[in-house]
Amino acid sequence: MTNCIEIKGLVKEYKTFTLGPVDLQVPGGTILGLIGENGAGKTTLIKSMLGITRPTAGAVTLLGTDPDHAKEDIGIVLDDCFFSEYLRIKDVETVLCRVFKTWDKGLYRDYLDKFGLSGTKNIKELSRGMRMKLSLAAALAHRPRLLLLDEATAGLDPVVREEILDEFLAFVSDEEHAILISSHITSDLEKVADYIAYLHQGKLLLCDEKDRLLESYGRLVCARAELEQVDRGYIVSTRKSQFSTEALIRHRGDFQRLYPRLTVEPVTLDELMVFIVKGEQA
Repeated sequence: MTNCIEIKGLVKEYKTFTLGPVDLQVPGGTILGLIGENGAGKTTLIKSMLGITRPTAGAVTLLGTDPDHAKEDIGIVLDDCFFSEYLRIKDVETVLCRVFKTWDKGLYRDYLDKFGLSGTKNIKELSRGMRMKLSLAAALAHRPRLLLLDEATAGLDPVVREEILDEFLAFVSDEEHAILISSHITSDLEKVADYIAYLHQGKLLLCDEKDRLLESYGRLVCARAELEQVDRGYIVSTRKSQFSTEALIRHRGDFQRLYPRLTVEPVTLDELMVFIVKGEQA
């Protein structure tokens, strides 16, 4: 299995913010979900990968080559529609069919029908959700091998989001395609992502297989006295209230065998982020 994305030591420095260094690999046939709070650096990372923002340091390889040479095979959806609002939806095809040799007119129109988009409508008339649908249709219509998506499901209703997620799973059904998607909707990533990368204040705190992360970590709720008896090596962070204490536990299976009387619940990606950022570090 070859890597569709390889990032080594990527750094982007601003006066008040630094992203990185970031090291990431995304194998073919997989989806990597990029999570983190607003301002964590997710959009900066994607733009740096594409050369839209020039990295301060580091190297990016997309589909085995540099980003400039891979553009034909990359579908992009950023956090807002980048088409002129004075274009009609059908004009997008007129522009992009001259840009991409692999542009598929029939496929583009199929996506417009699926997403309920009228070709005669002006882009300035579209809601944010409809603009995201248009961006997705355009990104998929030239049959790319790699999708880079920034909040691509934001503003979409649950039914359409489910359809989009199915499209993503179909897209990576072989080992020749891959997706990197940043999203605040972590429930979507729990459904489709193979890997999770967690950015916080420009630093990559976690990067691992999604199933391994969700299986490894757990949420313990107990009395303070009980927590004091626990081996600190299992505790990542804690959150204390007047009556009880919550703890993020690593190596959940081993912990439960060692402390069978204490109940450890599975965590969601949201809970994992909150514990790591807001909890008191052990």
